[in-house]
Amino acid sequence: MKVAMVVFDGVQALDVAGPLDVFAEANAFLADDQRYDVSLVGYEAGAVTCSNGMQLAVSCGFAECDTQWDMLLIAGGPQLPDSDPSLPFLNWLQHQACGAGRYGSVCNGAFVLARAGLLDGREVTTHWADAARLSDEFPHANVQPDRIFVRDGRLFTSAGVTAGIDLCLSLVAEDWGHELAVRVAKRLVVYIQREGGQSQYSPYMSSGKDGDPILARVHRYVSEHMTEALSIDDLANAAAVSRRTLSRVFAKHAKVTPAVYVEQVRVDSARKLLEESDTPLKTVAFECGFHSASHMRTTFSRRLNVTPQQYRLRFRADVSISEPHAHDAIAA
Repeated sequence: MKVAMVVFDGVQALDVAGPLDVFAEANAFLADDQRYDVSLVGYEAGAVTCSNGMQLAVSCGFAECDTQWDMLLIAGGPQLPDSDPSLPFLNWLQHQACGAGRYGSVCNGAFVLARAGLLDGREVTTHWADAARLSDEFPHANVQPDRIFVRDGRLFTSAGVTAGIDLCLSLVAEDWGHELAVRVAKRLVVYIQREGGQSQYSPYMSSGKDGDPILARVHRYVSEHMTEALSIDDLANAAAVSRRTLSRVFAKHAKVTPAVYVEQVRVDSARKLLEESDTPLKTVAFECGFHSASHMRTTFSRRLNVTPQQYRLRFRADVSISEPHAHDAIAA
């Protein structure tokens, strides 16, 4: 299978190395005529400098490549959302995507596909930090900001950086079965399918200090009254505005309802406690305003696609947990 990994100056090294290593490990288990034949394609042949300073040897420029690739992947990079690919390259990409069995992107390589018109009407994802911008600039794309990777027909897109490994493991599983993908994952010492979505990796929400002052007052009030049941009237009184004004401000600046905002503040407070302390889950739930540990678990599962216990095991550096069923979370 002929695979093209499209790279540019400033590309994220892991966006390239992760997928290449998945295919290389898979090749170790495949017959010669079944292996992935991967080539780096750029604007022109020669050296490409990654964002970390590493240099990659590009075998051919797109204009000189007359190969019809079976699979085409666009790697991402920190500056890629601001890039302006040339019209000849975008035409080449459109042509290749039409003929390829599969095509897609790693991280914010999705912006390149979008500029070629290849994301219109499709369900896609990208790095959580770029998802809102991708959605704003290309409103015809159905951006799923919390997904690790998304398949829509022949189109595959993935979240940031190491999510390219998740994506390519799924491609190997599709090509050669789950068992081979598991063997590759074990060789790379990664999960065959990680739990949860991107939101568990994203930073905590802003307090609003640099945004609307009403949001800042509400955030401060919620943070100081976390254990209380907070109604919209309570928030409006704390911000010294009417319910109508409060709802309008939240719709414009926070893009969520006040109730959803309060829940997010509670989740972020719980995330911080889980990361930084061994506080029992029941206590975390109480201090962050959840009705119970069960309610907190349900909310985490809905918002982050992981339980509080799983979150703590993943992000707590010096785990020392006596909660029941910890071994079940590790085994999962």
